[in-house]
Amino acid sequence: MNFKPAFGRVLPFVLFFSLVLNQSCKRDLSKPLQPSGTTGTTPRAANEVVSSWLTTSDQSQLLQPQGSINFGADAGTNATTITVDENTGYQSIDGFGYCLTGGSALLINSLGSGQTALLNELFATGTNQIGVSYIRISLGASDLSANTFTYDEMPSGQTDPNLNNFSISQESADLIPVLKKIIAINPTIKILASPWTAPTWMKTNNSFKGGSLNTAYYDAYARYFVKYIQAMKAQGITIDAVTPQNEPLNPYNNPSMVMQATEEATFIKNNLGPQFQAAGLTTKIICYDHNADVPSYPETVLGDGGAYPYVDGSAFHLYAGDISALTGVHNAFPSKNLYFTEQWVGAPSNFGGDLSWHVSTLIIGATRNWSRNVLEWNLAADPNYNPHTSGGCSTCLGAITISGSSVTRNVAYYIIAHASKFVRPGAVRISSNISGNIQNVAFKNTDGTKVLIALNTGGSSQSFKVKWGSESFTYTLAAGAVITFTWAGTQSSGGTGGAPIGQTITLKGFNNLYVSGENGTQAMTCTRTTAQAWEQFLVVDAGGGKIALQSMGKYVSSENGVSPITCNRASFSDWESFTWGVNPDGTITLQGNNGKYVSSENGTQAMTCNRATPSGWESFKVNQ
Repeated sequence: MNFKPAFGRVLPFVLFFSLVLNQSCKRDLSKPLQPSGTTGTTPRAANEVVSSWLTTSDQSQLLQPQGSINFGADAGTNATTITVDENTGYQSIDGFGYCLTGGSALLINSLGSGQTALLNELFATGTNQIGVSYIRISLGASDLSANTFTYDEMPSGQTDPNLNNFSISQESADLIPVLKKIIAINPTIKILASPWTAPTWMKTNNSFKGGSLNTAYYDAYARYFVKYIQAMKAQGITIDAVTPQNEPLNPYNNPSMVMQATEEATFIKNNLGPQFQAAGLTTKIICYDHNADVPSYPETVLGDGGAYPYVDGSAFHLYAGDISALTGVHNAFPSKNLYFTEQWVGAPSNFGGDLSWHVSTLIIGATRNWSRNVLEWNLAADPNYNPHTSGGCSTCLGAITISGSSVTRNVAYYIIAHASKFVRPGAVRISSNISGNIQNVAFKNTDGTKVLIALNTGGSSQSFKVKWGSESFTYTLAAGAVITFTWAGTQSSGGTGGAPIGQTITLKGFNNLYVSGENGTQAMTCTRTTAQAWEQFLVVDAGGGKIALQSMGKYVSSENGVSPITCNRASFSDWESFTWGVNPDGTITLQGNNGKYVSSENGTQAMTCNRATPSGWESFKVNQ
C-alpha cells in the first residue's frame, strides 16, 4: 500500500464529490435489471416496514438497530429528496470485506477458544454478524506479514525455473487454517489473491523490494500462479481471482515489484492467460490493482487485443486520484468489470472523519462508479499495529485490534458492516439520486429486498425524504452519521414521472442552447451557449406528483401563463409547480398549472408557458 492518509483528502474531495456522483451513474445496458431511533420520522401508513441501523460519528451508536419506519403514501415536500428506482439497474455486486493479511491470520489464529465466535461474527449472516462476503489475501508475503517470503525462494545465485522447490507450506500455520474455518462458515465467499513480489530469483534486482520481473522468467512466473491456485484448491480453498501484481507502480514497499502496463499486458497475453487456459483454470485475471490516478494503466492493458480476452476487469486503490476514474474506465471498456481492492485507515484514526470519508468515497463512491466490491485493507492488527515486515506499514490500523484474547472493533469494521451485512452477493445497484448533503447508494438483493445506505456529510442534522414509487418516508440524520435502510415489497407506480428529484440539471432547447434563469432579473430565455450558475436548476419535489425548479435560490414561475416565465420567486406554490413529462426520445416537457407547456419560443424571445401541445420547442434535453 502507499502511505498517504486518506482522511487528509476529505476537504478537496468533498468539493468534487457531489458532481462526480451525479454524473457517474450511466445505465449499463448490457445488464438490464428485470422488474421484479427514528428521530424525524413520521409514519404515514401501515405499508412496507423499513428497518434501519445507525452509526454516529461520536460512536454513541455503532451499527445500532433503530425503531421501525413505515412507508406511506407520498405527500408533502422536502428539498432534500432521494428517489429510489428499483427498475433501473447497474452492476451486480460480488461483496464487501477486508484483506486477510498474513498478520491478520496469525492474530486470529492465536485467539484460541475466542476464534470461532469472532469468525462467525465476521463471516456469518445472523443477527449479530456482519456477513463479510469478499476477502483479499496475499500470494506470498505482503508488507503486513511477519516476514518476507515467496513460495519458491532459492539460495543466492540459484534459480528454479521448473519450480521444483515450490511450496505453500509457510501458509499452513495460520492462513490456511483460518481460511478453512471461514469457508466452513461461508462456502461461497470470494477470495482474491495478489502477489507483492515474484520470487527474488525471477527479478531484475534479486531483492524482495522493488525491481521488476525478468522477461526470461515470465513463463515460470505464470506457472507459479497455476501451481499456487492448484495447491490452494487441494486444501479446499478456491481462488476466485488474481491480480498479476499488487500496486505495480510502487517500488518502495517491502515486499514490492514494479510491473509497467505494457509489461503486464505482455505477461497476461503471452503467459498468464494461456497458462490458465491450458490448466483448465477459471480463476479470473484482474489487471492493475493500484491507484485511481493512473487509469491509463488498465486502459493500456485492456486496449491490448491479445490481453483483452483473458482479463475480467480492473482493480483500484485510492491513495491517489479520484474515484470517478473508475467510471472513465467503465465507459472505455463497458463489458469489463471494476473492483475496489484496498484502502487503509491510518492509526490512531479519527473515527468520525474516517467513517465519513470511507463511506462516502468507497461504499457509496466506488459502487456508484461501477465497482462490484469494496475492500478495506488490514482485517486485524495488534495494539502496536503489528505484524509487519521491516519497511512495511507500521501505522496500519486493523478493522479489529487483537490484544491477547481481547478484540476491539475499529472504524473499518463499521464502514464495511454497513454494506456487507445487508447487500448480499448477486445484488444489483439500483438508481438513487444524490440530494443535498445526503450521499447515498441503493441496491436490490436477489430476494427482492432493497438497501439504501445514506451518509450526512453536512455540519448539522439533515431532514430528507426517501421516495420509492408513490410511497415515501422522512428521516432526520445527524451530521456525520451513516444509516442503512432495508425494506421488502415491490415498487408501486406513481410519483413525479421519473424526475430526478434532488439533482441539479441543465436544460437544452431544440436549438441546442441552454435555458437560463437570466440572473432572476428578467424573463427566462433559451439562448446560452454554456451552462453557468443561472443555467443550472435544482429539481425539487413540489408534492402532488409535481416538481419545482430552483436556480441560485430562486424558483421558476410560469407567471399565470399570461407573461413570460421568470426565475425570481423565493418560494413555490401552484404557478411554480410543473408536471414533468418524458418523451419517447428521452427529452422532457414541463406542464404548468394552467395545463399548458413551457416553450423556448424558437430561442428568439422570452420563454412562455402557454402552448397547448408540446413539439420540438417545448421539449428539452437534460444534462447534455
